[in-house]
Amino acid sequence: MALMAQVRPYRGVGAGERVAGRRRALLDAGLELLGAAGKDPAELTVRAICGQAGLGVRYFYESFTDKDQFVGAVFDSVIAEIAATTQAAVSSAPPDEQARAAMANIVRTVSADTRIGRLLFNVELSNTVIVRKRAESSALFAALLFAHAGAHGAVENDRVKAASHFTVGGVGQTISTWLSGDVKLDHHELVDVLAAMIDQLAAMPPQT
Repeated sequence: MALMAQVRPYRGVGAGERVAGRRRALLDAGLELLGAAGKDPAELTVRAICGQAGLGVRYFYESFTDKDQFVGAVFDSVIAEIAATTQAAVSSAPPDEQARAAMANIVRTVSADTRIGRLLFNVELSNTVIVRKRAESSALFAALLFAHAGAHGAVENDRVKAASHFTVGGVGQTISTWLSGDVKLDHHELVDVLAAMIDQLAAMPPQT
């Protein structure tokens, strides 16, 4: 009987859909709290997360085992969305405009939603999970950039792989300083700089 109560639709919404909706509300609350200026992730509590989401504390543990898993899930959801929209932008652009399309999408995303920019690039966020997730995402984007360079004529060797990691780090640092106001470029100028970094990678000469 208890199992039937758990899976019975409520107002036409199935149990699985309700769980997914609550998880989404929690992730949105996490982005709001982690991405808010002046907030320290170390002060994040399950009660604060659930309060922001408008849910009871018990629903947190319906989807997450602890705060570390939750913070990782918030970061992963943001990265997944950016990766999907950037890939779509690249796929619809001609080959010689793909680097610009990718950078334009990323710059547009982080400037349109300052919470995303802070979560991904603000160096003041020293939460250990966020630091680890940033390292993982940097490695992922370096691998994608390495493949992009190979598809555009660069020889896929360790020199290009090293340059891919260097470029991704440079892009991240440049966006970070731009968001903080230390780099004073408009959107188009920033995209020009970032796209040039990526295009230089594809133009690397083969090792002799």
